[in-house]
Amino acid sequence: MTQTFLGLRIPTCLLWLTAAAAATAASVELDPNPGALAQAMQGHRIVLLGEVHDNAVQHALRAAALRQWVVRGARPAIAFEQFDRARQPDIERARRERPADADYLIAQAKGSGDWRWESYRSFVALALEYDLPIVAANLSRGEAMQAANNGWPALFDPATRSALRLDALPTDFRRKHEDAIAIGHCNQLPADALPALSRAQMARDIVMAQSIRPYADRAVVLLAGNGQVRRDVGVAFWLPADATRGAISIGVLERDDSSVPESATDFDAYVITERAERGDRCKELAKRLQPATAR
Repeated sequence: MTQTFLGLRIPTCLLWLTAAAAATAASVELDPNPGALAQAMQGHRIVLLGEVHDNAVQHALRAAALRQWVVRGARPAIAFEQFDRARQPDIERARRERPADADYLIAQAKGSGDWRWESYRSFVALALEYDLPIVAANLSRGEAMQAANNGWPALFDPATRSALRLDALPTDFRRKHEDAIAIGHCNQLPADALPALSRAQMARDIVMAQSIRPYADRAVVLLAGNGQVRRDVGVAFWLPADATRGAISIGVLERDDSSVPESATDFDAYVITERAERGDRCKELAKRLQPATAR
């Protein structure tokens, strides 16, 4: 059974727990409305806000919730998985040249990424309207592939590798990453490809953690896929302890989706929306992976 409390649907057996204990003991289901999502973000220095990239309903929900939070007085930086960190100078230049033009900023800073930018325009526009920092948080695809193909030294110096213990990551942690990569690719990848691809994903998470950390004192929202905002293996894993104490990971999931590696228990809180209409992605992936000679 569940009861509603401050817009959150909380299992009855958990209502006696303190907020801190609940965050570590169980995930909390949010009502699928902007008010409940905005309330969940309130008071957190770091908000890791997930998405299914092609779900327009989720983008609208998140944008409305973030606007409510800002209208109430919050002034977070908005960090984007969708912008590569190398494009930060382009973002700042676009803001100087056309301070209120979200379309111009996206055109100048989007790079070659394969994102549906119409889904992110409202977030960029909100940041420009309230003069919030826009943070290009991600690695480029080329940089991620350097980590995949050439190992950690391709991106991280010895001090960073030592501090993050990159050469001694727990086996269970690496296995979770590899399992997520496998499921996310419909179990169609060869097993020997998984370690390199999971290393690329970890590199992205590390860089996103590094990108948002400087903004924690004023608050920061990271807009990223649900895999990146998982509390067990995502960006939160790479944040220092002082930052994780003020962080919340919020998964934005689709109803009855058994084809993705994430589940509600991977987040501090989560909201469930209807599925977006799309084709059979596993069939589409199989076609892309099929050798050219067999087509």
